[in-house]
Amino acid sequence: MSATHTADFNLWIQKTAQLLREHRWQEIDWENLIEEVEGLGKSERRAIVSQLTRLLLHLLKWQYQPQRRSDSWLDSITDARTQIELAIQDSPSLKSYPTEQVKESYQRARRQAAKQTGILISVFPEECPYLLELVLNEDWLPQEGEC
Repeated sequence: MSATHTADFNLWIQKTAQLLREHRWQEIDWENLIEEVEGLGKSERRAIVSQLTRLLLHLLKWQYQPQRRSDSWLDSITDARTQIELAIQDSPSLKSYPTEQVKESYQRARRQAAKQTGILISVFPEECPYLLELVLNEDWLPQEGEC
């Protein structure tokens, strides 16, 4: 069944699920199943990091380019917060993951903010200037000159 995994992933999933339901343990492609299960966890963590980076990027832009604030930035901020919240609701064991990743996510967001805004990277604080509680708070936005 390993060839099916490569050729038609959806079919492989359906067959694997059926084999599990029927307790046909000997026929299960264990190597690929284990790899896919591990990949699910990585995917959830990657999604949180991606959303956290996007959120921090838009918070920096919101603060440092107040004249360019837009509904689309606000939508992006709101959506990133929602996606992080949903990921943690689905996997409560990831509740502390944003705390573990905020430094790296901020550095990515800082570099992206410099590129997207044309503002020198040195203008943005080297360390994340926002408390994670505030970053994730749906009612909070940074104000100009707040750092």
